[in-house]
Amino acid sequence: MSHGKQFTLYTHWGGANGWKVAYVVAALGLTYAPIYLDFDQKEQKSPEFLKLNPNGRIPAIIDHENGDFVLWESNAILLYLVDRYDKDHKLSAATEAEKALQNQWLFFQASGQGPYFGQFYFFNFSSPVKVPSAVKRYKDETERVFGVLNDVLSKQEWSGSLFQSTRKTLMRLSRLVGNKMTIADISFIPWNALAFEGILDYPVEDKFPAVHKWHADIISCPAIKAAIKDRAVMVKKFTQ
Repeated sequence: MSHGKQFTLYTHWGGANGWKVAYVVAALGLTYAPIYLDFDQKEQKSPEFLKLNPNGRIPAIIDHENGDFVLWESNAILLYLVDRYDKDHKLSAATEAEKALQNQWLFFQASGQGPYFGQFYFFNFSSPVKVPSAVKRYKDETERVFGVLNDVLSKQEWSGSLFQSTRKTLMRLSRLVGNKMTIADISFIPWNALAFEGILDYPVEDKFPAVHKWHADIISCPAIKAAIKDRAVMVKKFTQ
């Protein structure tokens, strides 16, 4: 481990799932060294990387403080991180019931948000052939996912903001599991950001205001805010 960081994170500068892991590592106060794979060169399918992740996708991590333990699949990595390094439940559910709810939302993110948002992005912006039925299907599914989140989040109310404690007025503040940020909330953030940045052709806050407020408060966490700045630097570096 020549870089001196606890983790090596194999990722991609634009890959939402890799940043999901980076945000949780940062929020736990842990350290990682990123290796940004070049998808144009198919580095994610190279024999070297397939030894780490036979699925040939990002992210994958190596935990150098746990015998160079290797793990892939982003939400499995999030669960590993909090199970091993969040004994005080700073970012994770503490009770059995809340753990079940936390995992419920992690599964929903992995099976719903990620695939549908990703396919909408591909068919709307990257596909060499326009397939209107595919664009409509995945736009509808993207809006359905946001609708589920908005409905749940709009029915939860607490006073104040966890990260913006200087506010003097009360505000609606929602979390997916209990009255705190968990990995369940963070898992949605990178794909949310893509929707806010232009996947949808209208302001998300107009149609899904509870989702917008929830997202804005999560990314105001100082560690996540710093990691988002790192993402912006990498996007600029690799797209110039």
